[in-house]
Amino acid sequence: MDFMKEYEKWLASPALNEAERAELLAIKNDPHEIESRFFGPLEFGTAGLRGTMCVGLHQMNRFVVGHATQAFAEVVKAEGPEACRKGVCIICDCRNHSQEFAEIAASILAANGIFVRLFDELRPTPEVSFAVRLYGAQAGINITASHNPKEYNGYKVYWADGAQLPPVHADVVAKKMGELDIFNDVKSMPLEEAKAKGLVTILGAETDELFLQNVMGQVMDRESVAKVADRFGIVYTPFHGTGHKLIPEALRRLGMKNVYCVPEQMVIDGNFPTVKSPNPENPEGFYLAVDLAKKHGCDLICGSDPDADRVGLMVRNSQGEYVVLTGNQTGLLLEDYAIQVRKRRGCLPANAYCNTTIVSSPMATRIAEYNGVKCARTFTGFKFLGEKKDQLEASGEGRVIFSYEESCGYMFGDYVRDKDAVTAIVVAVEMAAYYATQGKTLYDALMDLYEKYGWYAEKTLNLVMPGLDGMKDMAKIMANLHANPLTAVAGTEVRTAKDYQTGVQTCMTCGHTEPMELKGSNVVEYNLADGTTFIIRPSGTEPKIKVYIMTSGSSKAECDAKVAKYAAWAPAISDMK
Repeated sequence: MDFMKEYEKWLASPALNEAERAELLAIKNDPHEIESRFFGPLEFGTAGLRGTMCVGLHQMNRFVVGHATQAFAEVVKAEGPEACRKGVCIICDCRNHSQEFAEIAASILAANGIFVRLFDELRPTPEVSFAVRLYGAQAGINITASHNPKEYNGYKVYWADGAQLPPVHADVVAKKMGELDIFNDVKSMPLEEAKAKGLVTILGAETDELFLQNVMGQVMDRESVAKVADRFGIVYTPFHGTGHKLIPEALRRLGMKNVYCVPEQMVIDGNFPTVKSPNPENPEGFYLAVDLAKKHGCDLICGSDPDADRVGLMVRNSQGEYVVLTGNQTGLLLEDYAIQVRKRRGCLPANAYCNTTIVSSPMATRIAEYNGVKCARTFTGFKFLGEKKDQLEASGEGRVIFSYEESCGYMFGDYVRDKDAVTAIVVAVEMAAYYATQGKTLYDALMDLYEKYGWYAEKTLNLVMPGLDGMKDMAKIMANLHANPLTAVAGTEVRTAKDYQTGVQTCMTCGHTEPMELKGSNVVEYNLADGTTFIIRPSGTEPKIKVYIMTSGSSKAECDAKVAKYAAWAPAISDMK
């Protein structure tokens, strides 16, 4: 694509308003910036779109949202008149322009004769998955950039099962976007006209209530909650986002009497003024929550990211200090609890599964198998975890009681097919209450898991490569790793190299190759001589390469030493282009 020609096309378009045209004129003498905005379209994949908010073809703005929506409308219409009648549910988060983008999407779908259920204001991500399933909709759209910095926004699409769009449909959307002109081929009608014609209806508190009823249906040990409710304290923060209403309400319904919400972060604000990044994986974002927890002597701190699909927990350690649990540690605690509480209640299915992803802790498999439960691993993303749940349950092979991925995403129940911070926080608080009746914190419970199942440690590193040059470097690095597998990592021999793009694993000592069950993803995995697993993949939502280190050993010290060794070596990957 000729980026200067595309830039000039945008600059000349009468669709731009004065502010948008002024923004483009301001970069007219900066060819590198022009190229970064116009070298190509923002790629539409199974996670939809995600990018920084500014004017340009490779950015998130009203034109790109409209372009994607028109392409998606073509995909829905291709399913036939019934699909159009079933319609699309639309939700948004707290980010700047999210409500505007949601209304643009609704107006375009309506103009295409597709029925729309539009939420009246921001809602947690899992509620759109729930709404698609509840109302029998054909699809869903979520305007969100999850836990990304404030400059980002995104466009996430769901299909009729409530899971994110499968590759076959995502590829068609991308193809349609290539065929449609971004300015001239997008249909639209005023939102009020669409409402008057019955093409757009508004969803509100009635859907929240049905969602919360399902959330509370996951509670299995109210007795333990009741025993400690008077003395157990919780601090909660939504990081300025969509969990601000439903999560405190769910904890109230659980029976918790001492829930303290961080007041500064209960304010809805897409600029996230109290944090550098609204990501519950980052400990620094919890500083206000820690102050509040200390003030009230609380036992547990819970945080949800701005679209309330990810969960971060802080717990008291053996020294009484508040420490962040990693996404894996929270997932392992929830997995073990999901199994044990069902054992106590006598309702653990004979064919139970607890599923996770290839980049999550191998301890998940250990916990499952120790308890006679199976564990399936998928590619990263709840689209794949949702597909696996549906596949196992439709075939009668298994009953999935819990799914998680290491980036703080957890899924319970049958009513959503995505990460769900609302349910996960309710179950986590129930779990913490249960351990409190035993005189233990969640930190104590985690140490007990390691003593029972063995010592494991994990670390995820982000090699940030911003801008157009960074994208090119990331592509070169991954291409090089696919073509030339590593033979050693930090001096430790690679025993097996797995290429998830081709679906082939290679024994690096004898050269023998064999096919794997999973293929078609831009990921490489190295199994090292000391039992460590080293995985490299580009992020699907941010300009960075993610490196996952997962190891086990006879003690915490041994595990930590291995992780430190490989973490120190990992930045060398940046030079492999």
